[in-house]
Amino acid sequence: MDPVKPSVVTPRKSKLARAFAKVLHVRSVSEIAQVDRLKNANTDANLKDEVRNTRSESFNKDDEELLKKMAIEALLAKLFASISTVKASYAQLQYAQSPYDPDEIQAADGLLISELKTLSEIKRCYLNKQFDPSPERAILAAESKELLSVIKTYEIMEKKLQSQLQLKESEVIFLREKLEETNRQNRSIEKKLNQSGSLSVLDNLHISGLSPSHFTTVLRHSVRSIRSFVKLMVNEMRSTGWDIDASVNVVTEQNVVYWNEDHKCFAIESFVCREMFDSFNTPNFSLPNESLPDRSELQQLFFGRFSELKSLKAKEFLALKPRSPFAKFCRVKYLKLIHPKMESSFFGNLNQRNLLNIGEFPDTNFFTSFAEMAKRVWLLHCLAFSFEPQVSIFQVEKGCRFSEVYMECVNDEMAVEESEPQVVFTVVPGFRIGKTVIQCQVYLSQHQSKRSN
Repeated sequence: MDPVKPSVVTPRKSKLARAFAKVLHVRSVSEIAQVDRLKNANTDANLKDEVRNTRSESFNKDDEELLKKMAIEALLAKLFASISTVKASYAQLQYAQSPYDPDEIQAADGLLISELKTLSEIKRCYLNKQFDPSPERAILAAESKELLSVIKTYEIMEKKLQSQLQLKESEVIFLREKLEETNRQNRSIEKKLNQSGSLSVLDNLHISGLSPSHFTTVLRHSVRSIRSFVKLMVNEMRSTGWDIDASVNVVTEQNVVYWNEDHKCFAIESFVCREMFDSFNTPNFSLPNESLPDRSELQQLFFGRFSELKSLKAKEFLALKPRSPFAKFCRVKYLKLIHPKMESSFFGNLNQRNLLNIGEFPDTNFFTSFAEMAKRVWLLHCLAFSFEPQVSIFQVEKGCRFSEVYMECVNDEMAVEESEPQVVFTVVPGFRIGKTVIQCQVYLSQHQSKRSN
């Protein structure tokens, strides 16, 4: 029997062993990889669970804080809503006091007490941390309640303002009626003063009983008549669109500092007085062609003219004696005082001027007012020449220092403000009757140096 040769047997066994070992090794590696995968999968799952749990805990904490914040906001919203309701209730309570409304007062008082209880309940909930479980709904309800309360407050304010407006309108109506009544009384008084009856105190006057007080009475009525006519002129200027400032600068000193806008009427009054009293010291009084008797009869002549005219209206006298010295005086003074451009601007024509030039007299309110003023000035002149010695007229030049002996200030505030006020122009002239001085009326202003500053 031949022996087994190692070289023949061993290789076959070695190949089989190697194949078997390889299989075992592959299986072992596969099992190990599978185990590793299982371990890794378990680890990932655990990590995911941990992250999930962490996020869940974080979300829960945020939700709790958000809910707590919303609950506090809901509580504050309720607080502000209740405060707004309290304000509305208090406003309603005040409004119901005047006029007194017991039902409205009781309703407002009940609502006010209810809201005070609500505020107390809100305080208790805050201290005990008892918040509303549905804060979002509570916030909406509170905002709605607050809005309604604000609207109610504004409605009450509107009613209150409406009541005040009605009260003011009633006061305006009352004051307007009172003003109209006062104006009617003033017109009535002015009419009486402009009538001849206003000099009735001189009806029984005799030339031997003349005194400065009689002259002062006639002068006072003359000045009132002049101011009435000046007022009419200014109204006509304004209604026809005249530049009052430019007109004032033409008739008086320019660059005058007036203390009040209405004081510009004094400048126009000064102009009217200058024209109406021009030649007052002469017996003819702007009538150069008028013949006069001897001096011995002159006093009686003028007192007779005064007595004849003082009891009649100017319009009546002009109709009775259109060729009289007074009628001539009215023509001369009107044509000199009223410029053609002024008349044309006021009335759109020169009819009044044309009538006067042919010896007739216009039947207009403007000329009637002028004639009454002219009558008073004419009477004053007649009375002045009825005195013995005769009355003399004077005025003060611009820049003179104010003197209470010879002057009367028409703007009293100036005399108070300035220690040494100066005269800007004379408004109404003054008169001397023997040793008696009747003050002239002047307008005062600041020193020139102060005005320039």
